[in-house]
Amino acid sequence: MPQAFDDAGFEIDHVIARKHGGPSSPGNLCLSCYYCNSHKGSDIAGLDGRGRKLTPLFNPRRHKWSANFRWEGAVLVGRSAIGRVTVALLDINDEYRVALREALIEEGVFPPD
Repeated sequence: MPQAFDDAGFEIDHVIARKHGGPSSPGNLCLSCYYCNSHKGSDIAGLDGRGRKLTPLFNPRRHKWSANFRWEGAVLVGRSAIGRVTVALLDINDEYRVALREALIEEGVFPPD
């Protein structure tokens, strides 16, 4: 969700949580909406529904977005195990978020460039 259209301000997230040894340095920090950050918590991985393998979450410092995700209208789809796990664990396609994205698509401001 673009920060301009989110009710809550974005937060600084540790990609690798401090409790897992992640540093508070720029290479391990990213902006995250409150909703995604609260779902992620200190998680760094999840089980992929297809292979049931432990899979790391998307790391915006290391992984290419387009290799892991694609938009199908207002729904974000994981292209890879990393993408699928991230979409599922962060509950990115919950009903409210999809409806909000659909409204933004109608206004011509989503998806972001």
